Amino acid sequence: MSASGVILYGPPGSGKDTLTAELSLLRPEFTLFQRLKAGTGRTTGYRITTARHIEELASAGELLYRNDRYGSEYAIDRGEVSALVDSGRIPVLHMGQVAGARAVAAHPINWVRVLLWCSEDVTRQRCRGRGDKDVDSRLKVWHETRQDLLDHAAEPWSLIIRTDRASAGQAAQAIDEARLAGTPAEVRDIRELVG
Repeated sequence: MSASGVILYGPPGSGKDTLTAELSLLRPEFTLFQRLKAGTGRTTGYRITTARHIEELASAGELLYRNDRYGSEYAIDRGEVSALVDSGRIPVLHMGQVAGARAVAAHPINWVRVLLWCSEDVTRQRCRGRGDKDVDSRLKVWHETRQDLLDHAAEPWSLIIRTDRASAGQAAQAIDEARLAGTPAEVRDIRELVG
């Protein structure tokens, strides 16, 4: 089978971390891609660096995508995606912008593009439940993600998973089956999904 990866796009609280853990239980090859991060706040799941280093990688054409959010700068570097694939792993990337999902999907491996969705109330409950101190900021990003989807309603997705209706195990199994089947991304009814 050709090299593959998973893009998990969704708002805060949609289950990206939970689903990544479930995928790695299903197959140990599934590996969270740790984005580069320059800034303050959460460090778990990131490779901490400087804004200067991110700029140097950008100047060298080594970034697939970069963005600012929560007062920090984030980047997805081509070299780390390739290193994971070359070592037989399946990178799982967490995305919060359609433009980022599109940019990463241009990297030449078989990507399963997964749109995760849950209601604003579920995001609120999950963020409070895990002890997020910036729940209001995360709810603001939920609304930005909803608008991002509406602005890019013609963006193709391999799967759409309502994480408030499917268990993490069911979702992980569906993603792995889509990966094995080479399920192509196609345009879905986004307006119905996000209301």
